[in-house]
Amino acid sequence: MGLRANATLRQRRLGIELRRLRDACGLSVADAAGFAGLGAPHLGHIEAARTAIPEAKIRALADAYGCRKEPLVDALVAMGASTGRGWWSDYRKVLSADALDLAELEASCAGCKTFQWLYVPGVLQTPEYTRALFRGVESEASPQTVRASIEYRQHRQRMLVGGSPAAFHAVIHEAALHMQFVGVDVMRRQVEHLVEMARLPHVRIELLPFKAAAYPAPFGAPFVVFEAAVPELNTVYVEHPISSPFVSAQEQLVQFSAAFDHLSAVALPPIDLRVEPEFHVRKDSLGLIQHLLYAS
Repeated sequence: MGLRANATLRQRRLGIELRRLRDACGLSVADAAGFAGLGAPHLGHIEAARTAIPEAKIRALADAYGCRKEPLVDALVAMGASTGRGWWSDYRKVLSADALDLAELEASCAGCKTFQWLYVPGVLQTPEYTRALFRGVESEASPQTVRASIEYRQHRQRMLVGGSPAAFHAVIHEAALHMQFVGVDVMRRQVEHLVEMARLPHVRIELLPFKAAAYPAPFGAPFVVFEAAVPELNTVYVEHPISSPFVSAQEQLVQFSAAFDHLSAVALPPIDLRVEPEFHVRKDSLGLIQHLLYAS
């Protein structure tokens, strides 16, 4: 079997985590490979995500590395066993590898925390809003690409529905609801859609007002914290046009998680339709939304 030319995020992450465990215990590639009945070059290819690794070999390596965290080992095994196929596979010839990795990550995460300050988060967008966004950002894209991108973004919303959807927490800066790249009617429907999505028990939406005592983008860009079955495998997605958008270094995961918690703490209380209307009046996220709707 030939070596992979283009590994997915999941495949790269598995290799990174296996190497991280090996480095932590101080074993060389050659010594570690011997414990699992592998050749050193073979293990090198596994850590570089150029080839797959069966469950028995993952467990043998974890044992050699002294990893006794069964949930972590089980999660690594699941990563290795996954085919990576899903609805996003239909878009392989149209969209970037990063877009496909993002969809797979959303489909497999246990929780999602997203901060946006110019746009409504993708999985909360209406089709009309997405179309207006792509007209401005991808003005030279072909109609086929725009159509596929809109369909793709709507498909991503599957993470919010189904039998066991991921817990979803969004902090959206008030600025995103004032952007005028969309018409008033489109923005109104988008804002109303946010309220409807907030009805879902696993969805929490908070607005960060202009007057909030927090710098709106601690890392200079919107970001998403994807929570895995075990915290060691959490991933951060950073919306950046040049560098790799996915972050997995443990110290950076801690920084991004802390930044999100701070943004959530200074944001308005979440949209909650159970609260009596007279108690909103811009004291919470729904109150601000109502003000924006009726003031427009």
